[in-house]
Amino acid sequence: MSIVVVAASCGSKIEASIIGKQQPKITNGTISPEVLWSFGRIGGTQVSPDGKKVLYSVSYYSISENKGNSEIFVMNADGSDKKQITKTATREAAAKWMKDGQHIAFLSSEKDNMQLWIMKEDGSDRTQITTRADGVNDFIFSPDETKLLFVADVKYGQLTVDKYPDLPKASGVIVTDLMYKHWDEWIKTVPHPFVADYKDNKIENEIDILNGEPFESPMKPFGGIEQLAWSPDGKTIAYTCRKKTGKEYALSTNSDIYFYHLDSKKTENKTLGMMGYDQNPVFSPDGKWLAWESMEHDGFESDKSRLFVMNLVTGDKKDVSANFDQNSNALSWSANSKSLFLVSCWHAVTQVYRVDIADSKFVQITKGVQDYTYVAPAKDKLIGVKHSMSKPDEIYSIDPKSGKETELSFENKDILAQLEMGKVEERWITTTDNKQMQTWVIYPPHFDKNKKYPTLLYCEGGPQSTVSQFWSYRWNFQMMAANGYIIVAPNRRGLPGFGMEWLKQISGDYGGQNMKDYFSAIDELTKEPYVDKDKLGCVGASYGGYSVYWLAGHHEKRFKAFIAHDGMFNLPQQYLETEEMWFVNWDLGGSYWDKANAIAQRSYANSPHLFVDKWDTPILVIHGEKDYRILASQGMAAFNAAIMRGVPAEMLIFPDENHWVLQPQNGILWQRTFFSWLDKWLK
Repeated sequence: MSIVVVAASCGSKIEASIIGKQQPKITNGTISPEVLWSFGRIGGTQVSPDGKKVLYSVSYYSISENKGNSEIFVMNADGSDKKQITKTATREAAAKWMKDGQHIAFLSSEKDNMQLWIMKEDGSDRTQITTRADGVNDFIFSPDETKLLFVADVKYGQLTVDKYPDLPKASGVIVTDLMYKHWDEWIKTVPHPFVADYKDNKIENEIDILNGEPFESPMKPFGGIEQLAWSPDGKTIAYTCRKKTGKEYALSTNSDIYFYHLDSKKTENKTLGMMGYDQNPVFSPDGKWLAWESMEHDGFESDKSRLFVMNLVTGDKKDVSANFDQNSNALSWSANSKSLFLVSCWHAVTQVYRVDIADSKFVQITKGVQDYTYVAPAKDKLIGVKHSMSKPDEIYSIDPKSGKETELSFENKDILAQLEMGKVEERWITTTDNKQMQTWVIYPPHFDKNKKYPTLLYCEGGPQSTVSQFWSYRWNFQMMAANGYIIVAPNRRGLPGFGMEWLKQISGDYGGQNMKDYFSAIDELTKEPYVDKDKLGCVGASYGGYSVYWLAGHHEKRFKAFIAHDGMFNLPQQYLETEEMWFVNWDLGGSYWDKANAIAQRSYANSPHLFVDKWDTPILVIHGEKDYRILASQGMAAFNAAIMRGVPAEMLIFPDENHWVLQPQNGILWQRTFFSWLDKWLK
């Protein structure tokens, strides 16, 4: 998932400048940090109502200005007549077709905060629609465009200044319950869905659908407009919500799909009794069905994402994916309301599928070494967005019968044409329990099998996040390969795309079989004559950072350098420091003080801080101080432990970054520090 943040400030106006496509300096045909930040990043793909055109955005970044901006593009569905229809110093986002196919609604920060605007499809006649003091986060027009559904932030709870108005400059936050912070923010507002009448380029009669309720919809931190939907007749709004706060919110993933009926202004829970995540509702074009993504278990964020449909006449629900041992994501209906298109990952590649709801038969449409993230019908074809380890997102048309793919956007064609990418190879490795584990091996450009190369073991985060064909602007395998390293990236136990048994094994078994899987992968590759087994490194972030810390105490001198980013170091402390408690309850098995809980005790017995006495290898620690999922204190403690042990160590701390690194200059600093450390110890 790619997250774009454009710098903004409260109470002051930032001088803006137009940021467009960059022309990076490329040396020897290899990718560099500066080249990486020059790629245009495609998002917001939308097919026009008649299926003849495609609307999308591209985000560009300026390293010198340390910020980004997004612009809007339109092209024909065959890729012809591509036009950039905005070119401004302010951000445009969330662009959507109007029903006439000749106008586009979008959000713009042209006048301070984000407001709704409409323009012609060529970018002319920009008209501002909303002037809300709190702005607009996202929106969807009703099918007949007489009403507007939009998302805006509302105040959450009582602030300190509310309690003590005579202390307006006091910075202290009075906390009385859990979930006072989330991922990278102190919770002061929550998003609510609003509905309003729309006529003559104006909105009026706003109604907060969750008026007086302290809940969020869409759900933070990743939920967007896909968590809300209009029924085709415009009489009902479906929205996703986890109606819990505080400790109850922190302990549960039980969200539901609610229907808000505009006529009666009443709300009903359509997934009552379904205990996991229920989200992303999609009405069929004929209005007879609702499809959504559903997880079975409360407290498990990485459960199988099931495809459920509901007959809106009878209320009957059906798990269409009951016999499909894969996730179902990015749902879209066929025009005849009989089938759904979706994307699903299997064996670390993500393809486009079709399923007929009558017989629940899934048919794979695309093939190839790739990850699709989006698919939508467009007349007699499909429009999809995909990437790979060697290429960032581009838009493609897909023949739904043959699966033939045709690239349309070519946003990064000029840059890619100048780069030599390393070979990406799939291997299947036998594990210690005699299973077959899929592993990606990425080789340096101009690889010579007669030479020896330093080699990196990549440890995936999540912990349930597939090492698929992802393209990353931080953990970029082609960047590592361009610096002369072979990368070994195993899909160890606990990752989706290999069946639920493989996925669930890791929960309650941190430090167990999945660590043996890491050793199996790197030990197998060291048998190759071109892998320098005396120059092995190990790197990873989040759960991958935990893996690095754990391996540092158990690797028996395999590795000569470690890098851990945002990793868990002290598991008992992590249990009390993180914000969403369902995560540690599920994955660690419960609290560390529950001595009768054998699963939890096994988890805490594998806390990396218990094995620091065995640390003997140089380690680089990276962490962001705005990371509230895994606090920076975890990284600081690991660094301090290494220094106290006399182990060569370095720490890179970002006071203004969260669980990711989002600012261009910080991203480049990350890359330079990363490779400087590896080169020092492995070259």
